[in-house]
Amino acid sequence: MIAPDDKAFLTGLFDAAVAAADPGKVLARHLPGKPRGRTVVVGAGKGAAQMAAALEKLWDAPLEGVVVTRYGFAVPTRSVRVLTASHPVPDEAGIVASKALLDAVSGLTEEDLVVALVCGGGSALLPAPPDGLTLRDEQALNHALLNSGAPISAMNAVRRHVSTIKGGRLALAAHPARVVSLIVSDVPGDDPAQVASGPTVPDRAGLDAARGLVEAHQIKLPGRIRDYLDSATDAPSPDDKRFARNTVSIVASARISLEAAAARAERLGIRAFILSDAVEGEARDVGRVHAAIARETRLRDRPFATPAVILSGGETTVTVDVGGGRGGRNTEFLLAFAGGVEGLDVTALAADTDGIDGTESCAGAFVDGRTWERLRKARMDPGSLLALHDSWTGLDALGDLFTPGPTGTNVNDFRAVLVR
Repeated sequence: MIAPDDKAFLTGLFDAAVAAADPGKVLARHLPGKPRGRTVVVGAGKGAAQMAAALEKLWDAPLEGVVVTRYGFAVPTRSVRVLTASHPVPDEAGIVASKALLDAVSGLTEEDLVVALVCGGGSALLPAPPDGLTLRDEQALNHALLNSGAPISAMNAVRRHVSTIKGGRLALAAHPARVVSLIVSDVPGDDPAQVASGPTVPDRAGLDAARGLVEAHQIKLPGRIRDYLDSATDAPSPDDKRFARNTVSIVASARISLEAAAARAERLGIRAFILSDAVEGEARDVGRVHAAIARETRLRDRPFATPAVILSGGETTVTVDVGGGRGGRNTEFLLAFAGGVEGLDVTALAADTDGIDGTESCAGAFVDGRTWERLRKARMDPGSLLALHDSWTGLDALGDLFTPGPTGTNVNDFRAVLVR
């Protein structure tokens, strides 16, 4: 059993990270001035409903509009409609939501204002296939991307070009109204064009770059998608004059959340060290690297002196080549990490800040230096679980899953390693 004090300490750091990205606390600093005309709200992502509710409390003028969030993530709002759809694989409700957002911004004037509330998860929640493709094609594309192990930047480069709403197209539909995008970043590097595939923020990388990323990462695209990309046209360019009046603000990010977690640890007397807010790579490989750092710290007091907590953010990937077991990128990271710190007084939490790790109900889990031993005593082979991408099954059997529920925000993965 993992020490309750360690669990409580790490949970407190997670809570501090999530609180630093709370829409109710961060939006106020980024609100635009009131327009002469209408104010229309659109949004997408796992925290879009919470962002809309927070904006309604802060905005002392009429509001209207619509946002879409994942099933189970909706919250009550007054004047902004909240729609729900499927994530991570889109469904028909997402098609309806995409049309509703486009309808909400149609027919506006230059005296109107569009406030776009965008956060992670919006890519799947806004399916809008171009002519010649269907929802089934977009579902097949998402399956291929999620199983490819490619970084989020490569996935979104493809998504932007297989859409009538992403890659800045929602903002173009709102022209000539001014569009102010308030973004909670869940992507390494905080590039606003990458969050939710940039429905209101165009990206400079064009179609040739997208094709190059497909080849570089050996993404096995469905045939109809590959054929479409062969003849598609570029997504809108940032140089398009119709974007000239628009502004973009990152209101919350992994960097800000990690700094909040570090500050809490320091107040509790544990030195905190942030490795990076933009860690990418195969989850199990990143887990082993983190384990090597923790091991060196525990055994030799380098690169960090103990006691210490080592923090990182970003988004890892899982390439599903064999198996088909249950688990997300955080539980796979943790199972690999646990193997690298076996026998040591080290405890770790890795969790998605939106409260959901992949398709499971948990955000992540806890592990320590005895996790692999405990799995063997439960007659489970940790190496086989890892090979079959079945990390959830093992950590669930141990009772070590971390299930905070939907948090209302999303600044990507949070990892904290406590070295006593």
